Amino acid sequence: MNPSAERPRVLLTGAAGDVGTRLRPLLLAAYGALRLSDQREPAVAPAPGETFVRADLADPAQVARIVADIDAIVHLGGFSVEGPWETILSSNIVGTQVLYEAARVAGVARIVFASSNHAVGFYRRDRRIDHGVPPRPDTRYGLSKAFGEALGALYADKHGLRVLNIRIGNVGDAPLDRRRLAIWIAPSDLMQLVRIGIEHPDLRYETVYGASDNARAWWDNRRAHELGYRPAARSEDHAARVLAVAEPADPVGDLFQGGGYCTQGFDHDPAIAGRGNVG
Repeated sequence: MNPSAERPRVLLTGAAGDVGTRLRPLLLAAYGALRLSDQREPAVAPAPGETFVRADLADPAQVARIVADIDAIVHLGGFSVEGPWETILSSNIVGTQVLYEAARVAGVARIVFASSNHAVGFYRRDRRIDHGVPPRPDTRYGLSKAFGEALGALYADKHGLRVLNIRIGNVGDAPLDRRRLAIWIAPSDLMQLVRIGIEHPDLRYETVYGASDNARAWWDNRRAHELGYRPAARSEDHAARVLAVAEPADPVGDLFQGGGYCTQGFDHDPAIAGRGNVG
């Protein structure tokens, strides 16, 4: 897919996190060198070809340093679960805007944005959704991911950055529960999507779902397939083990694709939420 013989120079933010740790060796193998960044040192020391630069994404000067001489950014950085508004605002909203603006100024060509299923978490499980549905965030965290998707559209349309939003389900070696049978993605499949974002010659601005070949999926991921995605992992291979384990009922979370994130702070009628004029 890469039209250039020269491999792009790639920055990975959030490199110390679980997903970043899983992607690092795959990115390094694909591109030969990798710049890592996070607010904390990765537990796994940099390998030959990797360099680590500490940065706070809310600090424009620090972000300008990490994006210098970079062709593509895989943006995993930020606060990765629900949190207080002040934390989400600084890490995920201000930090993402600072990163996009620094990328524009530095001439970065592409950004792969780690969005989340929680940007659309209040869609009900009895509805199959595609990449074009409006956001229905289930938390402040999900709201920040919807903001990141919209920010990418602005920078793509106004400034020409090429952007791929990946609404990631759950990354791991195997699905851990019933909900994750629908949303799980193997690291190797996530890497396929990342490479589409970095290399696809016709990519301008797209949103896809980060899910493997899951028979129980709530998502129509045809846009990812149109871009060349061919997931190899199947959650159904793990279904017998997962379904053999009893799970506590959640009267709210069990209705919605966002699961327990929808339950946090919920004080509404679950028969109404996720329906109505916006859904």
